Amino acid sequence: MDEVELRQLRCLVAIVDEGTFTDAAIALGVSQAAVSRTLAGLERALGVRLLRRTSREVTPTATGLRVVAQARRVLADVAALVQEAASGHTRLRIGYAWSAVGRHTVAFQRRWTAAHPGIDLHLVRVNTASAGLGEGACDLAVVRRPLEDRRFDTAIVGLERRLCALAADDPLARRRSVRLADLTGRILLVDRRTGTTTPELWPAETRPAVEETRDVDDWLTVIAAGRGIGVTAESTANQYPRPGIVYRPVRDAEPVAVRLAWWRDDPHPTLQAVLELLSELYRTG
Repeated sequence: MDEVELRQLRCLVAIVDEGTFTDAAIALGVSQAAVSRTLAGLERALGVRLLRRTSREVTPTATGLRVVAQARRVLADVAALVQEAASGHTRLRIGYAWSAVGRHTVAFQRRWTAAHPGIDLHLVRVNTASAGLGEGACDLAVVRRPLEDRRFDTAIVGLERRLCALAADDPLARRRSVRLADLTGRILLVDRRTGTTTPELWPAETRPAVEETRDVDDWLTVIAAGRGIGVTAESTANQYPRPGIVYRPVRDAEPVAVRLAWWRDDPHPTLQAVLELLSELYRTG
């Protein structure tokens, strides 16, 4: 496999697309002899015959057809890889697990576009602990719980109140706010991968029972049915208003820290600008 080179795959595809060795040589900007040598090298490396050549035409063998199809995919993947590496200065993907930056989301998008018209901003929802950063789905990530992975650095850009999500017909929904003690004895719905609240928020003797949910949509559906309550960052209420659910401040719960995360050894070029804009929005919002 180490003997197969991209130039050989390009050569094979060019011969098939152009129809002759001569035309493939013109398309590749090399001599016809170079095309013949390159194809011969690929056939030796693979140990199979890929093309049938007559005085009038060149056609792929049955194996050649399969190899050409795979070669096209490989070349397309390599082109995408090159584009991905080169787009760091023209595209910015920010991952988040549940709620982006809440009520600041629209302002962040619009102010970024106005200040950085040459850098396309994409918000990407990925329900993992690193909000897609560790999976390669984004360049920076908004997270609301500390990341233990030493590959990442984080900085706090703001704080959000902690709210309780309740079914609209829940007796506590008639209150303006609730306390943690009011929730003792309830079923607390949590997402252990990305959620901001765990039973440890309560004293040991008053902790609620816990039931796990898969993501924010599942979480909201169960709460609306009256089968449990949720405690979440304020941004969730801004991003996910839903009929049948009300959000009430938990007045004795500590706020949730909103962090921006990035790769420690490969920070995105826009990191400082994003930090400054998000910090300003949370400070003045």
